[in-house]
Amino acid sequence: MADTTRPFNFSAGPAILPQEVLERAAEAVTALRLGGHQPDAPSIGLSLLEVSHRGGPYQAVHDRAIELAHSVLNIPEDTHQILLLPGGASMQFVMVPTNLSRPGRPASFVDTGAWSSKAIAEARHFGEVRVLGSSSDSKFDHIPPVNWADAAGSSFLHITTNNTIYGTEYEDLPHAPEGVPLVVDASSHIGSRPMALERAALGYAGAQKNLGCSGLCLVFLRRDLIDDPEAPASPKFLKYATHANANSLFNTPNSFGVLVLKLVLEWIEARGGVEAMARLNNEKSELLYETLDNSSLFAAHARAGHRSRMTIPFTLNGAPEAERDALTARFLTEANDLGFQGLKGHRSVGGCRASMYNAFPVEGARALTSFMREFERRA
Repeated sequence: MADTTRPFNFSAGPAILPQEVLERAAEAVTALRLGGHQPDAPSIGLSLLEVSHRGGPYQAVHDRAIELAHSVLNIPEDTHQILLLPGGASMQFVMVPTNLSRPGRPASFVDTGAWSSKAIAEARHFGEVRVLGSSSDSKFDHIPPVNWADAAGSSFLHITTNNTIYGTEYEDLPHAPEGVPLVVDASSHIGSRPMALERAALGYAGAQKNLGCSGLCLVFLRRDLIDDPEAPASPKFLKYATHANANSLFNTPNSFGVLVLKLVLEWIEARGGVEAMARLNNEKSELLYETLDNSSLFAAHARAGHRSRMTIPFTLNGAPEAERDALTARFLTEANDLGFQGLKGHRSVGGCRASMYNAFPVEGARALTSFMREFERRA
């Protein structure tokens, strides 16, 4: 049941968290129970923020988070290892080429927006980059067609599977050519539906969208890549092997972030896993896309067939150009007054953006679409 006393949070991230997770995390910090508000949770006499990351109480949280990441997100434990790392997804723009670049072998990318563009820029510091496809000429409103065989011989192939600014999403993960590791930035839709994550040799996701709070990145990589003898020399902290061989405890971890990750994964599991999340996310996104596609005022930025279920940018392009900015500002002001927060679009697209991650309630999508139809009648 949605908490109707809270505003509807459409923020792109840090994003909405389940009320239950907020309460359990607060108990772990202030009421000294690692299991949150569960009556049988052990009291440790100290806040989780005070205990050693080498001690048993935190270690239980850490290990449980990794176990749940495998089971809830369907990341196979026999072939892949989970890492819990600092630096967010942006740190992975550097760590991926640091570990996977090989002399004489270009890194291949598909450019689908701001985050893939940032990853491309970092990879250029390590060697040749090959862009197999880009949708930049149409403001990244679709996933460009790519012949995956063109990545043959690459040191790795990188894709960004959901694009928060432009609202596009890969429906399925590709099969990379033989011998080419597929790298997936799944930050903004991991856990939102079943995905063939086993196809990724390496995947990563900043936690602050669907998995928890900011400051933590979940990384999963194929075990044969961890101690690859062909890996280039690099600073110790930037090597995946450093963290993998230390169970992500090489340095003091973001213990609170790991706790919230654990609680969110337990919340997803208790509600039926990623299959149940998919049904809810389809319902929410279909409500909004149906409203947009039947509107003469509002328009979705992303093309049909390429649209994200998580992040939906839209404009008021049906208004006369001279009135568009003022009407958009009025819409955002009225929406905010009604408790619809975080709807302002990114500057590169303009307009509005509704991010509806796993914890966002269906009631919020219904309320927003009702307001949009009423606003259009008055506009």
